[in-house]
Amino acid sequence: MANTTKFMEKKTADVSSEQKYQSLTLLTEGDFDAFLYDCDGTLADTMPSHTESYIRVAAKGGVSLSAGIIDELAGLPVINVIEEINRRYNSAFDPATFAEEKEEIFINEFIDHVKPIDYVVNHLKAHAGKMKIAVVSGSVRQSVERILNVLGIADIPEVLVCAGETARGKPFPDPFLAAAEKLGVAPERCLVFEDGDAGVQSAEAAGMKWVRIDRI
Repeated sequence: MANTTKFMEKKTADVSSEQKYQSLTLLTEGDFDAFLYDCDGTLADTMPSHTESYIRVAAKGGVSLSAGIIDELAGLPVINVIEEINRRYNSAFDPATFAEEKEEIFINEFIDHVKPIDYVVNHLKAHAGKMKIAVVSGSVRQSVERILNVLGIADIPEVLVCAGETARGKPFPDPFLAAAEKLGVAPERCLVFEDGDAGVQSAEAAGMKWVRIDRI
């Protein structure tokens, strides 16, 4: 009976993922030339690991960090997240040092075990060679490149735009506009895939349509 239950649970999960893939495919039909994907929380199921990394570094500084703040600030560059933590918790973390420590924990303990968000990764794979593809992330390039390697899709995106590579990060339009320019595609011909408010605001500011993959 236990084995049957596990099989049914897996089958239900598989069907759910397939249904989400079909829904995502329908939502993205249109006159687009490029698909721009966020990485963390969109292609890769990394948010719990990032949250744990933030919490550990904050705890070393005597701050008991709520996991909810990381979800709320999803998509912002790490430096901006830490600045917001300082504001809300009246803490005085050095953003650059905190970011380095947080990234070290994530890379050393979590990154090699990252799982894909299947229906989004499958969507990206299905459009390889048919659409111009970029990954636009609030994480640093080292982390993004390694995640894409773990997911087995590092060779698909033509362009990466990562934290610190534009004058301003999400929620400003700069990262998505930079990706469109590098791809040689007009912003209005790009469709953005995101899981956070900051990314959606960035896409809208760039004049691009968007899909919230976490609401499918």
